[in-house]
Amino acid sequence: MENDLKVHYLKTVVPAMIKVRSYTNIHQVPKLQKIVLNCSVGSSGDVKNALEDAVHDLTLITGQKPVKTKSKKSISNFNLRLHQEIGCKVTLRGKMMYDFMLRFIRAALPRIRDFRGIPNRGFDGRGAYTLGVKDHSIFPEIELDKVKRNLGFDVTFVTSGHNREETREMLVQMGMPFIARSHSPDQPAKTGDKEKNHGQEVLAA
Repeated sequence: MENDLKVHYLKTVVPAMIKVRSYTNIHQVPKLQKIVLNCSVGSSGDVKNALEDAVHDLTLITGQKPVKTKSKKSISNFNLRLHQEIGCKVTLRGKMMYDFMLRFIRAALPRIRDFRGIPNRGFDGRGAYTLGVKDHSIFPEIELDKVKRNLGFDVTFVTSGHNREETREMLVQMGMPFIARSHSPDQPAKTGDKEKNHGQEVLAA
């Protein structure tokens, strides 16, 4: 894989997808449109400082400052107020999107203990794939001796794919190390179906 993931997509992924999927038009090949990192710090405890730490660390990881997210309703049992700041998110496009994906594949995932691949669950059937990162210290941009608190977040890869199989194939060609599976991602796993390597929805260090 070339250092520039966009070049890899154009030179390698597109021809491979055309061959595998029998596309008749280059524009039928799914594209990676954006990557969204979404972090929630909750509504209890030291929310203000936890949110500032999350913004700081996600900025280090992505190179882009996150926007803070607010609650859409009040929930008294959780001390949650309407429009209360409860998290932050980053939306990456273009070069920053490709750079992040390359670092995620090459630098972050290999740092997960006993890593065997990312789970096949997480496809929405409309071109997006989401997985959870339980510990942000897998990213080399995070200095362990400066970590104030553990940070977890969801990473969503949004593509122009039309179904699970098409989206998965494109992400595989891009270098995403999915766990080997015995059934199509377009079909739900039946009771007793097992992936060759057991993964988790949430990736931990």
